[in-house]
Amino acid sequence: MTVDLEDLTSTRFEVERRVATVWLDRPHRHNAWTGTMHQELRAIFAVLETRDDVRAVVVTGTPPAFCVGGDSKALEGHADRGAYDAGLGEAPARPGGGDRLDADFAWQLGYRLPIIAAVNGACAGVGLALAAFCDLRFASATAKITTAAPKLGLPAEYGLSWMLPRLVGATRAADLLLSGRVVTGAETADWGLWNAVLPDGDATYAAALDYARELATSTGPNAVAATKRQLTADMLRHDPAASVADSLRLLDELMGTAEYREGVSALVEKRTPNF
Repeated sequence: MTVDLEDLTSTRFEVERRVATVWLDRPHRHNAWTGTMHQELRAIFAVLETRDDVRAVVVTGTPPAFCVGGDSKALEGHADRGAYDAGLGEAPARPGGGDRLDADFAWQLGYRLPIIAAVNGACAGVGLALAAFCDLRFASATAKITTAAPKLGLPAEYGLSWMLPRLVGATRAADLLLSGRVVTGAETADWGLWNAVLPDGDATYAAALDYARELATSTGPNAVAATKRQLTADMLRHDPAASVADSLRLLDELMGTAEYREGVSALVEKRTPNF
């Protein structure tokens, strides 16, 4: 399946002031996940990663939901087949890191740009996986959140059994993954899952966009990309000595860049850097 970004049917995106917003865009189905949406999302992210005018990406849902999980019609098809079919056809676009990160949603950890989730409404199953693998997450206090899978007779989806314990701890991850119970953004505000919880969906998107714009205007893109790589590497290897060694190597590399010279000049001159 070749995705034409001029003819998207399940997603949409725009770039403004160096921030890209990507919407899951099936509001009539509360942005339920399909193979087409999956393909389009990866294709959009693959293109955005190559653009010099993009410094951060916000991913959200067209109101009233973020993503309610797999489309019920697709789930019914899986039941009829007695097996899972991602519906992707030929290989999807490959944004982010390759090798061990070249897997659904894990690629977000290797992505060059920071990805910020604005969970503006209901978020279930695969939608929760998408949000969990983002770098930062903002949520509406009223958003209903669930892993959903155990109530469908399914296991933890798309690496949530790996990622959720790293975000909320093993005990709370077990609660969500084993029970599939519904919680809200407000109930989970202090769990470590969200950077902030806002009163409603509009405020959630606005907060995520404001944060993305702050990143786009006040931080060096090379520094952000390098730090993302450090965070991912350290999650995977559990080696503090290697982390220190990498940080020293990166300090040496980045101190030789124009970005670093501009950052120091801006600090000395007490002005906003022009990265």
